[in-house]
Amino acid sequence: MNTQFKPTTAYTLSLIGGLIMIVGGLFSFFCYGNSGVLYGMMSGTYGYMSGFWLALPLLAIASGVIVTVGAIMLNSRPRERMTWGIIVLAFAVVSFVGMGGFLIGALLSIIGGALAINWKPPVETPN
Repeated sequence: MNTQFKPTTAYTLSLIGGLIMIVGGLFSFFCYGNSGVLYGMMSGTYGYMSGFWLALPLLAIASGVIVTVGAIMLNSRPRERMTWGIIVLAFAVVSFVGMGGFLIGALLSIIGGALAINWKPPVETPN
């Protein structure tokens, strides 16, 4: 399929947003997770909250992976743009719980998902 018949702006924004979400989640995991530098300060009372602080970065990483896969599928299957746009949009909103890739990743993915849902292929004119 020709590139002019693909939602390239939606794909690019969603892909960059998903990758930023993964990086942000990994950053949070290594800073606040069980092996992180700030584990002692952020673990709550004697480590009772450590599972909670570990779940948030993992949620952000998982959301970033799903948004990235959704962006790739949006580019490879543009006819299913509505489905992949909704998936990108939904998991971008979910990623706000885990800080959403420094928030910029989630915002880029929300814009990309909205553009994917709104995108319409150009009409081919007969020659």
